[in-house]
Amino acid sequence: MNGARRIAGALAGIAAAVAAVTGAATVTAAPAPGSSASVPVAPGPVATTHAQAAGYAEEHPGTAPARSNDFGCVPSPDRPRPVVLAHGTDSNSYSDWAAVAPMLAEAGWCVFALDYGKADGADEYGTGDIRVSAAQLGAFVERVRAGTGAGEVDLVGYSQGATVARYYVNRLGGSAVVERWVGVASPSYGGTFYGLGTAAAAAPGATGAAEAFLSVALVQQLQGSELLTELNTPVDTVPGVRYTTIGSRVDEVIQPSTNVALRGPGAVNLTIQDLCPQDQTGHFNMVYDPFSLTVIRHALDPERYALGECVPVPLGTGIPELIIESNS
Repeated sequence: MNGARRIAGALAGIAAAVAAVTGAATVTAAPAPGSSASVPVAPGPVATTHAQAAGYAEEHPGTAPARSNDFGCVPSPDRPRPVVLAHGTDSNSYSDWAAVAPMLAEAGWCVFALDYGKADGADEYGTGDIRVSAAQLGAFVERVRAGTGAGEVDLVGYSQGATVARYYVNRLGGSAVVERWVGVASPSYGGTFYGLGTAAAAAPGATGAAEAFLSVALVQQLQGSELLTELNTPVDTVPGVRYTTIGSRVDEVIQPSTNVALRGPGAVNLTIQDLCPQDQTGHFNMVYDPFSLTVIRHALDPERYALGECVPVPLGTGIPELIIESNS
């Protein structure tokens, strides 16, 4: 999930869906649309804030994060697995990865990022059915493997992207070619949207109505959703893949914040405030917070990279700027 303004829209939409179902005899939801994916190629500048990246992406559609999507990149012996990045909801690869991609490329990885899941009629990517998005990601992984000659890749997903990547790994055979999965602010067990999501999941017909107000992908990330139940049953990990989640206790979207963590065998669950108590980074700032970026790099290669310097980060950092940008 992404975009600070989207919180307010999601809350209003879910509340309206619950009200519609409880106040009417029947509610008919529109059928789920298809979705499309694309590979951005025009490189954009390195960004230091989410708002900066989101603004640039809006003005320059189809932009790729700096130093990504070079299909001529040859993995080195030290970095034999390319890293494939999956963005969040109502977003794209540049807006979410404009700081992470160049950091990883500087460290020697071949880095790739896909714009996935643009529902029919939607303005943004990350809005279509997560199952379809996972298949799109899988096709992209095969293109990366073919282009680089790599046998395996590592996946890093942010917000919805973590679930898309895990669905590909756990349900579509991706475990055969993925060594590491890293989920940043992963809605592994979904969010409650301050209790409204729980109400939508419980009220008959409310989930379908919420999809009509919002998007299929966003509703699929609610706690107790059909998709998350499917993905996490009987266990949320599969053998052969190293799983790491990176969460925040002050996540503005995923409540309870413990829903980020995986529970299956072998999963490593990291929390920013356990590693750096002064860093109050939340959901929207995690892919631009300097300390969190070092945690991502550490998760990909814990033997080579230690964590970065721990410095204070105020609660709510990045959100006002995102709201201003999204309304400008």
